Amino acid sequence: MSIRLYVGNLPEDLSRQELEAVFAEAGDSISIKIITDRKTNKCRGFGFVTVKSEEQADEIIEKFNGFPLKDNALKVERAQPRAKDKADEDSPTTAAPVPAGSAGGGARRKGNSNSGNNKSRRAGGTQTESDSVQPDPRWAQELEKLKQLLAAQTTNS
Repeated sequence: MSIRLYVGNLPEDLSRQELEAVFAEAGDSISIKIITDRKTNKCRGFGFVTVKSEEQADEIIEKFNGFPLKDNALKVERAQPRAKDKADEDSPTTAAPVPAGSAGGGARRKGNSNSGNNKSRRAGGTQTESDSVQPDPRWAQELEKLKQLLAAQTTNS
């Protein structure tokens, strides 16, 4: 079973060969991936190292966590599993949820350079009503009142 390690605090001008040279003494059975910016092709400051065993992962973490590389102390730890859902990534303490139809939601999406996200929406075909828009639970009572007012208006007309 392979173990994936997160390597953080990488310098912007780092090449894959330089990082491979650092981890070369850890063994030949490792795989290295540096995450780069699509526009500039420069390192985004982190990457991943995949090793074959738990023991090798522990050795690398112990040996290379805090290792100085181009005046940066590396941060090496076990990588967290990738979140499958966007809702899992946003914690309530980091950002308040923005309703899908609001102007704030559109502005936030424009600034996001992750265009790969849209592919999954298009490839999925049509969405059901319950999948497309979920109301913010903080506004559930107000939403229910508005629904009742709307229902009353349509019956009076």
